[in-house]
Amino acid sequence: MLHCLDHSTASTLSRSSSSAAAASPVLAWEPHQPLSAASLYVYLQICRGPFARLSSSGHNQPPSPADPPPGWPLRARGWRRGLYLEPLPRGAPPRQGGPERTHGNESSGLRGREGPGACPARAGDASTAARAPKARESSMSEQELKDMLRELVIYLIFLIDLCILAFGMVSVDMYHLNTVMSRLFMEPAEGKDGFGTIRSKADFWKFVQGPLLDGLYWDKWYNNTTLPFQNYSHIYYENLLLGVVQVRQVKVRNNTCSIYPYFRSFLDDCYSDYHYQAEDRSDDALRNESEWKYTPADPFTPWYLGNMGLYSSGGYLFTLPKSKQESMEKLASLKQNNWLTRGTRAVFIDFSTYNANLNLFCIVRLVVEFPATGGAFTSIHIYSVKLLRYITHYDYFLASCEIIFCLFIITFIIQEAIKIVKLKREYFRSGWSWLDLMLLMVSILAIIFNIYSTVEVSLLMEELLSDANVYPDFYFLTFWQVLYNNMIAVNIFFAWIKVLKYVRFNRTMEQLSSTLSRCAKDIIGFAVMFFIVFFAYAQFGYLVFGSQVEEFSTFQKCVFTQFRLVLGEFEFENTEAVNRILGPIYFISFVFFVFFVLLNMFLAIINDTYSEVKADYDMMPGHKVPIRDLFRHVSKHLRNYLI
Repeated sequence: MLHCLDHSTASTLSRSSSSAAAASPVLAWEPHQPLSAASLYVYLQICRGPFARLSSSGHNQPPSPADPPPGWPLRARGWRRGLYLEPLPRGAPPRQGGPERTHGNESSGLRGREGPGACPARAGDASTAARAPKARESSMSEQELKDMLRELVIYLIFLIDLCILAFGMVSVDMYHLNTVMSRLFMEPAEGKDGFGTIRSKADFWKFVQGPLLDGLYWDKWYNNTTLPFQNYSHIYYENLLLGVVQVRQVKVRNNTCSIYPYFRSFLDDCYSDYHYQAEDRSDDALRNESEWKYTPADPFTPWYLGNMGLYSSGGYLFTLPKSKQESMEKLASLKQNNWLTRGTRAVFIDFSTYNANLNLFCIVRLVVEFPATGGAFTSIHIYSVKLLRYITHYDYFLASCEIIFCLFIITFIIQEAIKIVKLKREYFRSGWSWLDLMLLMVSILAIIFNIYSTVEVSLLMEELLSDANVYPDFYFLTFWQVLYNNMIAVNIFFAWIKVLKYVRFNRTMEQLSSTLSRCAKDIIGFAVMFFIVFFAYAQFGYLVFGSQVEEFSTFQKCVFTQFRLVLGEFEFENTEAVNRILGPIYFISFVFFVFFVLLNMFLAIINDTYSEVKADYDMMPGHKVPIRDLFRHVSKHLRNYLI
């Protein structure tokens, strides 16, 4: 016989922990009465406590699905609240104390405690008790399906709209345009050195007076006929050079470093590495041209992070004329008057092109850094972006998608605000709530970047059309456009992750989330031990190989190199060539401790936890709505709607 006991009787009869007994109703059975698994499931469903498994206490084997033997204490642990099943001593009353209240229909014969976890007062009518949970379960499943289906359909529409926006901004033509522009300066015609071959200031002047001018000014067709463009250069005959080319350098002052006393008689000048405090901002009193006057940095223009330092947006700059011959004469004059000095630390060459065939702007920046060590290091940055966004019919379709996206974000903001007001602190205890907030924040930033970029492009194009002999600073707009693209990329990443929220009712997804949550503490403890060993090896590699091997030249590169080593990508010969003793010791010990020991410990933690979760779920009847039922429900409603 099954009996539902109130809290006072439960605390007297149950031998479970006091906290568990106080928080959960107790379902007791008399040992001399047979109890089937079906009856147990019915009564647990009436008590609104879907159980995870039945486990034995004091026995080596778990209870079988068949009728349990008399006297076998059983326990059922619920998902939403604990449920404890214990044998009722012979002669104990089925119910003692506690207020009773008839809930549901009076004629149903079901009486229990007040509250969502109430149990039936008696087993009584088995058919009535069986019909009640089935009706309740059916109604709950129906309501859950409707709510979940509505949210899922709305979110899928939002996700499709976001994907259209994301992939509408990029195309394979951007990659092709970047490639041809890079080859133009990195791989010039035969007999000429490219931009990547610059190793000194002399090589810099050779490049700008040769391959640079040849790549910028296209005034003849392939058969040497003059092109009818009239002072407008078309690179590769398809890309219009916008405005003029700007060349800028940043310098440091003399005596910005200390010379050891023994060498002061040999050295008079000392130029440090570039930093903002050491930057030279003095003007040449004998010359009035802009290339000899310091131009302050624009507060809205981003600084440049190079290989050797962080450079400001100010400096000594000039622009090249529209004519190739005049540009050659100006560069020759600057070379003759030592425009580059020992204090020069970086030179930037900026220009922009527009391809009308593809409606793409190509912004090119060539950077040559002259570190305090001497020599030169080059880098090239090419960005193909679509700044003029509303021209074709497809562009206007994307504009409508942007409006829909904004409406979705406004709706989601209102929904989340209502949830915060209603749930208050409980709202922030859910990981899905934080994911929703992150998605909204990134979306709002993307909208702001889009509006700002559109307005600035319009203003800059008006300035460019008014005077074609000025440098159009499209690099500034490109910087914000790249940020906008990054925001959209992050946004679509979080948007796809949120899809897991709507499939978490699936049994497989529930097992995955249970595995991760159950082994979280073990993984955190393992991560502390792992990174202690990992960073110890990184510091060792940096100190031993940093001055000789590029992969260990900085501590950050050491960290990434070791992650690559874990994945099996490593050049052992470089470390062995630096130190024939410590190199092999570092490599062998790292592979043994990190790869064979720690990495396998990590896999063992997850595998062991998953095995436990899998065993628990195998003993549990599925109480969640299967995913196939959801699709069956969707197809049913679609058929009804179409018919």
